[in-house]
Amino acid sequence: MATGIGRNTAAVEGPAASDDAAQAVPRGRTRRWILTAVVGAFLLYLVVAAARNPRFEWDIVGRYMFSDLVLEGLVTSLSLTAMLLVFGVLLGTLIGLARASDFAPLRGFAWTFTWFFRAVPPLVQLLLWYNLAYLIPEITLSIPFGPEILSVNANDLISPFTAAVLGLGLLESAYMAEIIRAGLGSVDRGQTDAALSVGLSRRKTFFRIVLPQSMRFIIPPMGSQAILLLKATSLVSIIGLSDLLHTVQAIYNRTLEVVPLLMVATIWYLILVSILSVGQIALERRYSRSFAERKAAVREDLV
Repeated sequence: MATGIGRNTAAVEGPAASDDAAQAVPRGRTRRWILTAVVGAFLLYLVVAAARNPRFEWDIVGRYMFSDLVLEGLVTSLSLTAMLLVFGVLLGTLIGLARASDFAPLRGFAWTFTWFFRAVPPLVQLLLWYNLAYLIPEITLSIPFGPEILSVNANDLISPFTAAVLGLGLLESAYMAEIIRAGLGSVDRGQTDAALSVGLSRRKTFFRIVLPQSMRFIIPPMGSQAILLLKATSLVSIIGLSDLLHTVQAIYNRTLEVVPLLMVATIWYLILVSILSVGQIALERRYSRSFAERKAAVREDLV
């Protein structure tokens, strides 16, 4: 008897619950559409207001967007970013591996490196490297307690480009070291022990098991760091390197068209950051999509 009542109650409550669930979906979609419309209308208002504001002087912006000087500065910013990114990843990988090492002196050196270069602001580092000749007028290479092999004037060696590579490159490598260390540490140590126990070498264990799985955690912060690096290259204008910002500054110092030239730099930075963001999203999706496949490959290696 009780069983029959239970079945009837479930039969009565079942359709009502289904109707409530069916009605909840359209309501949620309606709220999302309303919110999307509000945000879209606000963005459209900002675009129209900026387009109608004569103080932006959009005709001057269009004149300088693809001028030879601006494009040369843009190429300098892009080439410097690419060089710094490669430098930072290579040195950061070595420092990150040293941070994860079991050898205490090596781990201590790596920690000191990341602590120092992350603590000192990038602008200060650029100015210190640019004025290195004041501290070390002559850079010499010699055999300990022996003859001098090479001597170079620091002013000849430290150009604005060299100072930019050293100042921002060492800073980037310190951040990359922490990103790589954290990514490698996200892989369970048990997988490494299991791989070694079935006969895989440490090299194969690292490249076939640890590194592929850690990339899912390394790519997002590394992509964000690459975007920050692109924007940080604007600091090199302080030491006279003709990047994008330095170029537009040189133009508006001559023409006094400050706001239009700053808008030129702003638009180019927005374009470049958008391209990097799309690349980051594509890499994240690729590694997320293939994560299950990589786990299956790991199981096959361990069997």
